[in-house]
Amino acid sequence: QAQLVESGGGLVQPGGSLRLSCVASGFIFSSYIMRWYRQVPGKERELVATISGTGDYSNYADFVKGRFTISRDNVKNTVYLQMHNLKPEDTAVYFCNALLGLLGYWGQGTQVTVSS
Repeated sequence: QAQLVESGGGLVQPGGSLRLSCVASGFIFSSYIMRWYRQVPGKERELVATISGTGDYSNYADFVKGRFTISRDNVKNTVYLQMHNLKPEDTAVYFCNALLGLLGYWGQGTQVTVSS
């Protein structure tokens, strides 16, 4: 069965960096668009970044442009989110999502907390 497992979250000070990873299994990873979302309690899940199946195309929400980078390794079946210059407002649970047409899968999420 399809599975996405995120890791790499944690507590970091403002201005710090983290790299999130999401390992996929159970489906043809390279065929899927991969996305990172985030969610804070009481708010809707919001899209952070998207990357195409080949990795040639990526797109970012305005609030992370210039600070976050999404990438993927189709040999390792892994998508990454490199986060720099983290701000307290980046605190959230980060989820990875695999999308192919109407078919999609979600990971369980990893907590990122930005605080001094």
